[in-house]
Amino acid sequence: MSVKVFERILQLFEAEGIDTIFGIPDPNFVHMFHLAEERGWNVIAPHHEESAGFMAEAVSRMTGRAAVCIGTLGPGVANLAGAMMCAKVENSPVIFLGGQRARITEQRVRRGRIQFVTQAALFEPSVKYTASIEYADQTDEIIREGLRKALSGTPGPVYIEYPSHVILEELDVPEPLAPHRYRLVGQTAGGDRIAEAAALIRAAKSPVLLAGHGVHTTRSGAAVRELAELMACPVIQTSGGTSYIEGLEDRTFPYGFSPAAVEAVVGSDLCVALGTELGEPVHYGRGRHWAANEADRKWILVEQDPTAIGVNRPIDVPLVGDLRAVVPQLVDALRDTPRTAGPDLARWIEQDAARLAELAETAPSGRSPVHPARLIVEATKAFPADGIMVRDGGATTIFGWTYSQAKPHDVIWNQNFGHLGTGLPYAVGASVAEGRKRPVMLVTGDSSFQFQIAELETAARLNLPLVCVVAVDYAWGLEVGVYKRTFGQGSRETGTHWSTATRLDKVAEGFGCHGEYVDRDEDIAPAIKRAFASGRPGVVHVVVDPKANSEEMPSYDEFRTWYAEGTQ
Repeated sequence: MSVKVFERILQLFEAEGIDTIFGIPDPNFVHMFHLAEERGWNVIAPHHEESAGFMAEAVSRMTGRAAVCIGTLGPGVANLAGAMMCAKVENSPVIFLGGQRARITEQRVRRGRIQFVTQAALFEPSVKYTASIEYADQTDEIIREGLRKALSGTPGPVYIEYPSHVILEELDVPEPLAPHRYRLVGQTAGGDRIAEAAALIRAAKSPVLLAGHGVHTTRSGAAVRELAELMACPVIQTSGGTSYIEGLEDRTFPYGFSPAAVEAVVGSDLCVALGTELGEPVHYGRGRHWAANEADRKWILVEQDPTAIGVNRPIDVPLVGDLRAVVPQLVDALRDTPRTAGPDLARWIEQDAARLAELAETAPSGRSPVHPARLIVEATKAFPADGIMVRDGGATTIFGWTYSQAKPHDVIWNQNFGHLGTGLPYAVGASVAEGRKRPVMLVTGDSSFQFQIAELETAARLNLPLVCVVAVDYAWGLEVGVYKRTFGQGSRETGTHWSTATRLDKVAEGFGCHGEYVDRDEDIAPAIKRAFASGRPGVVHVVVDPKANSEEMPSYDEFRTWYAEGTQ
């Protein structure tokens, strides 16, 4: 069949199940945007290319597939840089497409050229693969290589560009290949290794299942639930694996922040680690809470990238393959020999439920401005059961992971890179990925929210069921705390405070969204419910106590152990 290059690129992405593209159209891409819309794609034009990258990353997390965003040549591609670095650290398979001037322009010896910089070399350290489609008949091999690199081993971003003269050229090509024809799909582990892992699980007296970020991004929850039930064990969440699996909510405990999790980890004689790099937030699986029983604990790690095995700690049984394929192998191996839960599991479930209830009861109340702990308690009580939770911010996130009363099945936040301002674009992307039907709640700090606040217009234009709950302390709250701990109370907190006249609810109304202003505990949940009921995206501006926000962050000492380089 005869097609133009831009249509062939869409066909190759469609073969991978991709149907959404983010970016700001320019002459290099208008043909692709136009045709994508005709073919039924979601074509989303945000207000900043960095936002486009974050939105695409959220789509990837919610679908378990690669995602696509574009940047116009020069400044548009430059704006993608932050999102590329974020996708690299977050292990997100995003295909970044960039336009470029015709190569004859690049190769001439000239100065003062408009909207031009040599792009690919600038991004090589931030992506897994860079390439340029120099000739039309390279289209298939380069797009496929980009997808192959993005989705193989540890997932990550790639950057592909093409000169402007190539996009409209004609190709005579066959139908696109199915993914399994050109890359490894559904890699399973060897049967001998599966048998060895199953034997360790059967022999274990106190196993734990460590669920990481990859459990969510591969959409492996159903299989992991079967495994956890056969193992009759607690599920320990890493900082990235904070999405709760349906049916396992009661026995799932956050590592380091739940006494039940700490007790289960300390006493465990086997850890089955899924979708995690065993990084700093879990003390590499060998420090802090793991140290006490290190000599007697066995480790099983399911990891797609063989070069990651044994890097952060020794592994007894490595299972190299795709979680989506390997976890079902373990389930099949254990189906006829399920373990029986010991009395500790029921006790931990009761203990953790009591912890959450106590946090809800003891979070300071009756204050105006609102205590940030009370904000989290009241907001997460109002969280819709089928909703998507998005987190952003510094102090707000620290309060959030301790005081949250909700156990969402989908949680998105920037846990590895710590990139502020991702929350609103993540929320937009997640909603688009889910067909704009499931409610989305973004809980964020005011400073983080303002990074990409223009995307409120995108949310309003798309009429997304999104409510942004913003903790407003008129400051960089986390940094205020750093000043206080460094220089003492009463120190000058340079560059951390901003105008108390800013009303984010009014800003939201200006974008066509629903706005609510709250400064009392009892008004938080009703405001959130009114925002969801409004039929428009909403912003709930909650004034929080700046002193409490900077000085009373819960579990802060535990959080700081993530950075204890040299002690692990």
